[in-house]
Amino acid sequence: MGVAMADLVRKLEHGVTMLLIALLAIVVALATLELGVTIAKDVISPPILFPGIDRLLDMFGKVLLVVLGIELLETLRAFASEGRVRAEIVLTVAVIALARKIILLEPEHTSGFILLGDAALLAALAVAYRVFARRTEG
Repeated sequence: MGVAMADLVRKLEHGVTMLLIALLAIVVALATLELGVTIAKDVISPPILFPGIDRLLDMFGKVLLVVLGIELLETLRAFASEGRVRAEIVLTVAVIALARKIILLEPEHTSGFILLGDAALLAALAVAYRVFARRTEG
C-alpha cells in the first residue's frame, strides 16, 4: 500500500510540474511579446530611436523579467527530469530577481537601510552561488 501511494504521489508531482512548465512557458511567451511591443512603441515614437532613460530602464526591467521566466522554466525542467531542485539554478533566479529590483530602484526614494539590505543580500547570494558552483566542479 505504501509503495503504491508513493508512486501515485510521484506521478501527481510530475503532472503538476509539467502543467506548471506549460503555464510558465505561456507567461514567458506573453512577457516576450510585451517586451517586443514596448520596444517597438518606444523606438518609433518621437524622438525616434531615443526613448529616454526612464523607458530604457523599463525595457531592461522587462528583459530581466523574461530572463527570470526562462530561469524558472529551467528550474522546473531540472526538477521534472532529475526529481530534485538544483540550488545553483535557484540562486541564479534569486540573483536575477534582485538585480532587476536594484536596476528599477529609485535611490532617491529608497532608504539607506533598504539599499544596504539589498547589497548584503546580493553579496550573500553571490557567496552561496560560488560555494555551490565549487562543490559541483570538484
